[in-house]
Amino acid sequence: MKAIALGFAALLLGTAASQAAEAWKEADVGGTKIYTDVKGMTLYTFDKDEKGKSNCYDKCAANWPPLKAEAGAKADDEWTVVDRTDGTKMWAYDGKPVYTFVKDKKAGDMTGEGVAGAWHVVKAN
Repeated sequence: MKAIALGFAALLLGTAASQAAEAWKEADVGGTKIYTDVKGMTLYTFDKDEKGKSNCYDKCAANWPPLKAEAGAKADDEWTVVDRTDGTKMWAYDGKPVYTFVKDKKAGDMTGEGVAGAWHVVKAN
């Protein structure tokens, strides 16, 4: 019975770690290392957000969908989970919530860079 419990605990720990690893990935686009979601869509930060707080809702969130964090998602180094006022959770990089952009049509598109002077591609170190 102990072996089953230990195996289950290991499975749960592995699942939490994989949730973080499966939410985003690094990509090289034209010689620039960036972060994308698992589909390869570019991630962005918004200047009007505060550290650990999203200020992008309604029409903003329709155009800039938050990178949602699944229930039980765990932080990983510079990646953290932010609570949104609508009750959902999203990922943040260095405390800044991250989003995709609806006008990016294929993996590697970065059409949101500089929009309204407030949106920026999340660059990998």
